[in-house]
Amino acid sequence: MLTVMKTKITSLKSLVITLGLLLTGMLAFAQRSDIQYFRYYDQRGINVFETSKDDTIVYDGLKLRIGAGFTQGFQSLNHSNGLTTSSTPAANLYEMAGGFPLAQANLNIDVQLYDGVSLNLVSYMSSHHHNEFWVKGGYLQIDKVKFLNSETMDNIWKNLTLKVGHMEVNYGDAHFRRSDGGQTMWNPWIENNIMDEFTTEIGAELYFKRNGILGMVGFTDGEIQGTVADPSTPDGAKRKPSLYFKGGYDKQLSDNLRVRLTGSAMTTKSSNSNTLFGGDRTGSNYQYVMENAPVTLTGNAFSGRFNPGYRDNVTAFMVNPFVKYGGLEVFGTWEYAFGKNANENGEVATGTPFGSEDYTNRQTHQTAGEALYRFGKNEKFYVGARYIKVTSNLAEGQTATNPGTLYNVAIDRTSIAGGWFVTRNILLKAEYVTQKYDGYLPTGSNNRFFDGKFDGIVIQGAISF
Repeated sequence: MLTVMKTKITSLKSLVITLGLLLTGMLAFAQRSDIQYFRYYDQRGINVFETSKDDTIVYDGLKLRIGAGFTQGFQSLNHSNGLTTSSTPAANLYEMAGGFPLAQANLNIDVQLYDGVSLNLVSYMSSHHHNEFWVKGGYLQIDKVKFLNSETMDNIWKNLTLKVGHMEVNYGDAHFRRSDGGQTMWNPWIENNIMDEFTTEIGAELYFKRNGILGMVGFTDGEIQGTVADPSTPDGAKRKPSLYFKGGYDKQLSDNLRVRLTGSAMTTKSSNSNTLFGGDRTGSNYQYVMENAPVTLTGNAFSGRFNPGYRDNVTAFMVNPFVKYGGLEVFGTWEYAFGKNANENGEVATGTPFGSEDYTNRQTHQTAGEALYRFGKNEKFYVGARYIKVTSNLAEGQTATNPGTLYNVAIDRTSIAGGWFVTRNILLKAEYVTQKYDGYLPTGSNNRFFDGKFDGIVIQGAISF
């Protein structure tokens, strides 16, 4: 045992030394000059959705930009349900008190490779789900094609952008305002939507941007990780790609008024493990709410969120309006999704499946509305309120041969928040939140949500550069 511990300590020291030397070398060559077509990680990146086609940065050679995001929170949340511990001991909720969840940290690497060509790579150094160093993804972004030496292609590409790699899927606009591990600067709230629309997949996105008009078509492998598997299934279905689209309008109509409206759609016919609503690898910012004891950081990483479980096939639509008039800012989400898991689709390895293509899709709706007022010099302060509601079909007691019991549930959340940008790289924010659960059964694997509720305050300090 002692030898093993010494080996682990030596390996850890070697890793730390290697990373230190690597970062020292990278920083020695890093240039803090701006990257073309870039979204800043600090306050300047707020309310940036797709990157602009404005050609404002002169290319003068290879540039390397090292950045990071750090977040430390304090939470004081209470939770309860309608069950009594004497009659349902399995529903004992984890006992919580005020305290500090694990700090989260991201490492950001951006490289200007060529005129109009850049690389983005983000890694999670510390998170509530993956405790080890973990690469989120990396992609190549092409806003100019001068490397083709074609004037015709240069003219065509003036309104086009191509992204290729393992990247955050651009479905809807809510993912541009979410917290992502240590990067919480762009989110005025503490947490993301109840149904968190986020995943990273391998593929490509082609954009058209001109005079406020936005169009995008995307294609990925439909999986959060790369795979070459082609599993046999009872009905002969195979793994299928994800296709998604976005269209909209985003225009600064005057000095005080900006209007944006987009619609998105995404569909995956068959997948080994679709994660459109469960692709986050960092975890919730409401730690351990509505969780049964005992808990673990990794095993209970997504507290307070809802995943409808469309792991095999899914089709989803989202509409997002955004208006900013002076300091007033309004953002909304309307979302409708339906799909099935592998049991419901009849794609199981053993037993007599109950599912088929004719089996009814379960359905989920989410609506969210938020209003903020930003004020002070450079909008360094803000206050606001947000309301989210999710309604969905769930199946209790489902197996490969039994459809279980279908029933409807609802979850709603109200948040009141405020923030202070101490500098453009430092944000202090606080939120009061209350979330309620309705329709859950007093028995089964989800019984902890029966008449469930949590509320309280969460405070976060964030640094991004």
